[in-house]
Amino acid sequence: MNCERLKIVFAGTPEFAAVALKALLSSSHDVVGVLTQPDRPAGRGRKLTSSAVKLMAQEASVPVLQPASLKTEEALKEFKALNADVLVVAAYGLILPKAVLETPPLGCLNIHGSLLPRWRGAAPIHRAILAGDTETGVCIMQMDEGLDTGDVLLEKRTPIGIDESVAQLHDRLATMGAQILLEALPARCNDELQAKVQDNSIATYAEKLFKSEAALDFTLAAAELDRRIRAFNPWPVAEAHLQGKRVRIWQCRIVDSDEHHSAKDCGTIVAVLDDAVRVQAGDTTIDLTVLQWPGKKAQPAAEFLQGHSLQGETFSSVQN
Repeated sequence: MNCERLKIVFAGTPEFAAVALKALLSSSHDVVGVLTQPDRPAGRGRKLTSSAVKLMAQEASVPVLQPASLKTEEALKEFKALNADVLVVAAYGLILPKAVLETPPLGCLNIHGSLLPRWRGAAPIHRAILAGDTETGVCIMQMDEGLDTGDVLLEKRTPIGIDESVAQLHDRLATMGAQILLEALPARCNDELQAKVQDNSIATYAEKLFKSEAALDFTLAAAELDRRIRAFNPWPVAEAHLQGKRVRIWQCRIVDSDEHHSAKDCGTIVAVLDDAVRVQAGDTTIDLTVLQWPGKKAQPAAEFLQGHSLQGETFSSVQN
């Protein structure tokens, strides 16, 4: 086995994974095949759409497999035929059975967007921001049969910016994950990494995101609203009703204010500024700086306000 030119099968689906695949394709390693989820309906026309990983693999003329499950004999046979030294996994979305985990000589390495054992599961980046974490990172994990429970081989830490959205943090972590993957592969091959067993007693679970979570409740503290707005950008996007319309809220900033309002004022627009709509939250006020009317594009507040008189109007929760 040539540790500088490993035969790799890559398993991933969304853009987070495509960043790592691009790094592998540009490296000295040999990507002999790609696993990605089957094409799914997307967009208003519900047209079958290929994943970001599939499109990148096709462009590089890498064989693509799209089994609905890896538990069938046929899927396992196709995977084994690729004769990989290692399987690299990033946001694949399908469970890997024991037979797959045990096939490559170096096993299966996962790129995970958190500092394990914190935020195991489907939505680690979103949950870190929602929880108010000040630090996160990426891990390279030796996969086992559990849910993100394998030994951590390598990790890289990074602070979470006070105004950083999931969209921004996602892109940073995707790049970091690709970088440390390229460090981890030859080191794992040469047995130079010290595996760190996860402490299950401090593990937290990052449940997948639901659209209903994006409905804003302005009785919450401004800091909590700020975290929700950042965590739901770019999906499902925070939203509330205003003048009978469902308005999406993309960006905001917290405002220190000495003004005192009663609970009934929560959600009320207390000021219309040049660059923001100022709204009363459960404690202080919050400035909404990028918003979106139904059927329109997301707009800076100055454009959003054009043609609308909003002073004194009230945001209310969307009932999903």
